[in-house]
Amino acid sequence: MIDRYTRPEMGALWTDEAKIQQWLAVELTVCEAWVRRGRIPADAMASIRGATCDLDRMREIERETDHDVIAFLRAVGESVGDAARYIHLGLTSSDVVDTGLGIQARNAGALLVADLDQMIEVVGARALEHKRTLTIGRSHGMHAEPTTFGLKLAVIYDELRRHRVRLELAISDIAVGQISGAVGTHAHIPPDLEEEVCADLGLGVELASNQIVQRDRHAFYLSVLAGIAGTLEKVTVEIRHLQRTEVGEAEEFFGEGNQGSSAMPHKRNPHQSERIAGLARLMRGYAQTGFENVPLWHERDISHSSAERIIFPDACILLDYMLAETTELVDELVVYPQRMKTNLESSGGLIYSQRVMLALVDAGMDRQAAYKLVQKHAHAAWDEGQTFQDVIAADPIVQERLSAEKLDELFDPWQQLEHLDATFDRLGLRESTHVGT
Repeated sequence: MIDRYTRPEMGALWTDEAKIQQWLAVELTVCEAWVRRGRIPADAMASIRGATCDLDRMREIERETDHDVIAFLRAVGESVGDAARYIHLGLTSSDVVDTGLGIQARNAGALLVADLDQMIEVVGARALEHKRTLTIGRSHGMHAEPTTFGLKLAVIYDELRRHRVRLELAISDIAVGQISGAVGTHAHIPPDLEEEVCADLGLGVELASNQIVQRDRHAFYLSVLAGIAGTLEKVTVEIRHLQRTEVGEAEEFFGEGNQGSSAMPHKRNPHQSERIAGLARLMRGYAQTGFENVPLWHERDISHSSAERIIFPDACILLDYMLAETTELVDELVVYPQRMKTNLESSGGLIYSQRVMLALVDAGMDRQAAYKLVQKHAHAAWDEGQTFQDVIAADPIVQERLSAEKLDELFDPWQQLEHLDATFDRLGLRESTHVGT
């Protein structure tokens, strides 16, 4: 991943140095298990514990061997001496590589959980802040019925909480290792040693392996990351719409000194939102590649390996960046309640058409007849530039069934939102208990 989208803590987990340290941790943990079983002498293990891997030397050897794990083992062996013959006993390359990847994915996942928690906190706080900020709900991009900006955010809050559950599951699913040897039969290394090594590394065990940890785990992990990115894109698509000049209900914070356009000085563009929307496309691509990696030939091939060198670091690094960026975006979002109210009222009350129709049904009118009557007057009001309440109130059929006081009530948006508190209560979003409010 390019530096522009790499935050230091996450980036550090995916360097070549970090990967090699995980490989070395796997090898040393296996050696310790062999020592306990008497296969490696204690004096040899004393030398092995001091093993290091010079990355430059490893790369030099790899240019000769065209095999990174062999190059790694030779570079490590040079730091150990004669005791190097005990390193990698009974193992195959994937035991080291896949187990190391399980550790990296687990550690990266922990950072993503922390990122997600921060965003959940910010979105929840802003949902409470705007719980009663009236705005228009839109269906097909058209004015539908009143809602609140806080409810819009509450929907995202709950969606992010679902993603957190999925992410925890994906982390536990991918955080497994295998120490089962070539084609996974434990021919040269016993299952109890595998279980002991994985436990020491804080991993679960691939209960039935061939020569690799099965890639359904990796596909699931990447799909969860892509799903989170999809929700971030959803947030930013909403902001991009609301920031349009003719809508103007909310906009990205525009700091002093910012410049929106190289050509037009007046512009304040939703550049953060558009960036997130673009990056979400990459995340879906990584997930698709993860699914392509599931069907490998027989006990294994390495067609997945080249792709995973790219997609795992990139997906984790990119989502880490996207979560931080979108959290900041929501936290600093500038909201214009008066413009929301103006837009809500711009249809002249057409947004209350369903309430009028249902009131007529409750008053004894056939539903289809009520629908047709309300539709006729709604279209006439819009075409003639009149308010819907004035037009509908003049109809004798409506006058017979609905009083003027009842009509006034039907055109009160807060009557339509009487269950708003219940929704927030179900989410546990309360001003008195929510941290950060």
